Amino acid sequence: MYHYTAIQWLFFFYFYCFFGWIFESTFVSVKSKKFVNRGFMRGPFLPIYGSGAIMMLVVSMPFQESIFLTYIAGCVGATVLELVTGVAMEALFKVRYWDYSNQKFNYKGHICLSSTIAWGFLTILMTEFLHKGVEKIVFAIPGILVSVITVVLTICITIDFTLSFKAALDLRDVLVGLEKAKEEMERIQKRLDVIIAIADNERESRRQERSQRIDETMENIEEKFNILKEHLLKRPADFVEDMREEIMELRSKYAIEKEHRIQFGRLRDIYQRALLKGNPGMYSKRFGEALEELKRAANEKRKK
Repeated sequence: MYHYTAIQWLFFFYFYCFFGWIFESTFVSVKSKKFVNRGFMRGPFLPIYGSGAIMMLVVSMPFQESIFLTYIAGCVGATVLELVTGVAMEALFKVRYWDYSNQKFNYKGHICLSSTIAWGFLTILMTEFLHKGVEKIVFAIPGILVSVITVVLTICITIDFTLSFKAALDLRDVLVGLEKAKEEMERIQKRLDVIIAIADNERESRRQERSQRIDETMENIEEKFNILKEHLLKRPADFVEDMREEIMELRSKYAIEKEHRIQFGRLRDIYQRALLKGNPGMYSKRFGEALEELKRAANEKRKK
């Protein structure tokens, strides 16, 4: 059994948060051939690794005499943690920070069999080898120093996490805003199709696919306004007063939604850009197009 003080448990948590950041940032940076500051936070800490490590230590406590039961406990505990964390983060932030949809035997992309199997072996590695060395190092440090370091880290990490959490919520609002602007523009586009069809005495309008990109939708709307402008100049009698007023109203709505899109897509917040750059695999089924647009904006900001 592990007999640690609350300060020591917290110190272990921070240590494994830092260790996880080193491991994952190194792996992703080598794979991307550029430095990537991985994770949810701005600083060098990945809470999911710290939580996972502490969870492995806790669930393995009753089974320290059995490698097999330690393995099973690690499989179950880590998989539950990954599932709950993944579902909660997607529900709260509208994006996924990892996705196993391309893996066999996955559950809604949050967990998969290969990951579960790996968690079990990692639990054995953690409890039988890694943590024993870390424990010796921590016990060799004077208790007062461990306490001071832990308090300082708690303050820094709390501030970092709070700012990162707010940035993630703001990023969610940006995605929702971009999607609403797109939907409004699509409604404007469809109504313009109807007006043009009526003006041209056509029975059907030229409809665009809903899956088109937002910039293509905007170009299409601009083109339709130009078409209507030409019609108004050449055949003003074809447009009754109500139709003229509706065109003006649509033009006004379009200008508002265009400005909304510009405002949402600027990404002034450094924490929002850090979230996007630090999680290149970030995925959203509902807001996929808006998310990719924000990723491009973040990359362009970095190049400048």
